[in-house]
Amino acid sequence: MVSAPGILYVVATPIGNLADMTDRARDVLGKVDLIACEDTRRTRRLLTHFGIRALLRSYHDHNERDTAPELIATLLRGDSVALVSDAGTPLISDPGYQLVNQAAVSGIPVVPIPGASALVCALSASGLPSDRFLFLGFPPRNSSRCRGWLEGQAFEPGTMIFYESGKRVLRFLEDLSVVLGGGRKVVVVRELTKHFETFLRGSVADLIDRLTRDEEQRLGEFVVLVEGKRSDDAGTVGLEQRRVLSILLEELPVKQAASLAARIAGGKRNQLYRLGLEMSQGADLSDG
Repeated sequence: MVSAPGILYVVATPIGNLADMTDRARDVLGKVDLIACEDTRRTRRLLTHFGIRALLRSYHDHNERDTAPELIATLLRGDSVALVSDAGTPLISDPGYQLVNQAAVSGIPVVPIPGASALVCALSASGLPSDRFLFLGFPPRNSSRCRGWLEGQAFEPGTMIFYESGKRVLRFLEDLSVVLGGGRKVVVVRELTKHFETFLRGSVADLIDRLTRDEEQRLGEFVVLVEGKRSDDAGTVGLEQRRVLSILLEELPVKQAASLAARIAGGKRNQLYRLGLEMSQGADLSDG
């Protein structure tokens, strides 16, 4: 007689404050046969804090393809497995898709155990619209790739949510400024639920200035929330339009450069003219 498959539990864990661990998550982690986790050392510390003893199996981006089938075999034998990430809800910019997908296809019950999620926590307290939002995870590390990637989101009307590290957050804001403009509203959230939790609100330009001047605000883990494109926006200037305008400004007055850039690369002449004035003023300041 073939036994019924085990259950795959997708368990959210705290993103910082251990008091956010739910009773249900503790109960599940204490009773499953195996816990699949990104970093066994980190998960072991979490379990030790709550007095949980469990068998751990490493499951991360680099071994997901090979490990997922082995975990599926374990589940099909009737054993129960809990999937956790290093922090927060699994699969949200964390590994787990292969396992959950294969479990669903194999007829294995998948049970979510809800809890903390950095993107939802940040959005709920950001002050930006929450009726529509788009989670985009970690941006490309290379600036040119990141800017091209952001161009594809330039007309998104919902609040956009990104994850970023302290090492790259300032550069990411600079990429946002190039593509979306320095006036777009943004909220930079640092170290959610931890001792140094910080919400910084303002325009992209404001926060570039703040983080440039205050090195401490570039430490930790970040969620960056960006206001979506409003229906009354004049429009967004793309990278190609900016590139053409920048070249023309080297040889022509702003008015002529904007008019010619609109003909070459498309876009609204008045919008390009305003941008040309900003770029020219910036160049004058840097020359001084």
